[in-house]
Amino acid sequence: MEEITPHHPHKVPDDLKQYAREMRKNMPDAEQLLWYLLRNRRLAGAKFRRQHLVGRYILDFYCVEKKLAIELDGGQHSEQQTYDRQRGIYLKQQGIEVLRFWNNQMLSETESVLEVIYSTVTKETSLL
Repeated sequence: MEEITPHHPHKVPDDLKQYAREMRKNMPDAEQLLWYLLRNRRLAGAKFRRQHLVGRYILDFYCVEKKLAIELDGGQHSEQQTYDRQRGIYLKQQGIEVLRFWNNQMLSETESVLEVIYSTVTKETSLL
């Protein structure tokens, strides 16, 4: 009988794994709040991961079954638009939809942010 082993097409560089671990330990307030609301399938039964690696990119939150990434951005993102654009192109090529919110939106407009995430998670994908 053939032994089945997990398939790992790309080994994640150790430095990137370590950085993702550090980011999980030092999440900003907005990310802590969203993680509290998403974890344990609290939103529409969707399973989210935090600081999830896709290629050389770390996604704040990622739902594998919906191929949905949620990014919470602070002020530094206004200075790295080129990086964010390249990252967005790569994620789109992987079939990943990205929802982006500012940290202050998450903290002051929590219900509105959750409504957008909920409607995205629960929308039916077309068969076309």
